[in-house]
Amino acid sequence: MTDRALVLFSGGQDSTVCLAWALQRFDHVETVGFDYGQRHRVELACRPTLRDRIVSGFPAWSAKLGDDHLIDLTVLGAISDTALTQDAAIAFSANGLPNTFVPGRNLLFFQFAAAIAYRRDLKHLVGGMCETDYSGYPDCRDDTLKALQVAINLGLNSRLAIQTPLMWIDKAATWQLGQDLGGARFEQLIIDETHSCYLGDRSQKHAWGFGCGTCPACELRANGFTKYQAARTGQHP
Repeated sequence: MTDRALVLFSGGQDSTVCLAWALQRFDHVETVGFDYGQRHRVELACRPTLRDRIVSGFPAWSAKLGDDHLIDLTVLGAISDTALTQDAAIAFSANGLPNTFVPGRNLLFFQFAAAIAYRRDLKHLVGGMCETDYSGYPDCRDDTLKALQVAINLGLNSRLAIQTPLMWIDKAATWQLGQDLGGARFEQLIIDETHSCYLGDRSQKHAWGFGCGTCPACELRANGFTKYQAARTGQHP
């Protein structure tokens, strides 16, 4: 069957929108999350709540939502010296990338996801990577993921498809996509229950959701929300 998908689901805004995108398109959708020792692992606690809220609040999607898988990848955090896996200030490294970049993270995520998908006959791997409005991570680039798809399919002798619905849209358009998919109720779910802050701060709630408000992830989310709201106001004075 080709109408079965596995969504890389972190508990953040982007992956939650991707989950809705997949539920709208495929007949059966499973989710996978990764515990790699991230500082913001509070996002992992958001995942079951989000899934439960989707089941209770979106009947057309709930019937399609299948199993969840949580993979222990703490070894990745153990070998990574980054601001996402260590108690370090967020800054730019000598190579020009922010030190929130975890080398090999998305490469490993998709390889483990592919192993699950191969065993469970899930033909589409869905991720929230984007190179339009992002922090410059090389493993989020479209070229990287196209090459990875080729390597995975050669290695598994399979025809898995990596889907990245956010690749060419900015954060404002991601907010709009969420609205288009699930309306005001889904938008509020993103605000109330997702987590994208790199510092794992859920003590402060903003118009766009919880977070410290100053880390790169929060700034991208806040700026996108402001742009999205301005566009909506302009369309509907």
